[in-house]
Amino acid sequence: MPGTIGSGKIYFGSDFVGANSSAAVLDADVQAFGVGTETYAATTNESGGILALGTGGTNDDNALIRSGPFAPRDGKMVVRARFKYPVFTTIAVWFGFAETLDTTTPVMPSEFATTSMTYNPGGMIGLNIDTDGDTDDWRAVIGDGSAAISDSSNGIRANATTTADRWFESEVILNEGGSGEVWLGESGNVQGDSTLNKLTLVKRFDSGTLLTATDLFFAVLMIEVRTGSARTLEIDYFYGDAGRDWRY
Repeated sequence: MPGTIGSGKIYFGSDFVGANSSAAVLDADVQAFGVGTETYAATTNESGGILALGTGGTNDDNALIRSGPFAPRDGKMVVRARFKYPVFTTIAVWFGFAETLDTTTPVMPSEFATTSMTYNPGGMIGLNIDTDGDTDDWRAVIGDGSAAISDSSNGIRANATTTADRWFESEVILNEGGSGEVWLGESGNVQGDSTLNKLTLVKRFDSGTLLTATDLFFAVLMIEVRTGSARTLEIDYFYGDAGRDWRY
């Protein structure tokens, strides 16, 4: 879904229709890589095109998709994805915008262990879950310079249901001035035959120190192994828009 419309705003992403065993299924504006041997496959028992993004089987192996980079100074940035993990043991997942994302040895932007969040170098805003923590939950984070900023502290809990094989939808927003929002929906609200992923605000980061609007950020969705067993993230879609909004 790459392209620009009207004011020059950039649209990126994929619905993964026609997913197969190759990263070539990804659109030109979405890259895939990782640490270890990542895998790509279609999930054939789901509708609408589902990419099964898998890791290698060694501790700290990971796999990710990303798009960018974009600068918030050029206009509001939004990324949205729907995904699930078939197995919820010894994994971590991260979704949002990250400044530092090396293509040779990518590192998860933030990681939660025991009761503390570690913020790795570079600016970031997003959502993560990490089974190295004492309490499993999705947490909204914002950080820069290897530390929490705004009032992120050790992350803001979403108080979500975290069981496996459950669809999650998330939207992360990074505004022109460096503030942002993290939203999460989970497929637990059912009306008739429809499953609703209603987004709920986890945290609006708009006070104190914020992200630097001139920095470059990637939209990213990432899974990492916590012990030596390969793990998979099933992705329904990954899309957004960013930058170059000359209407203003």
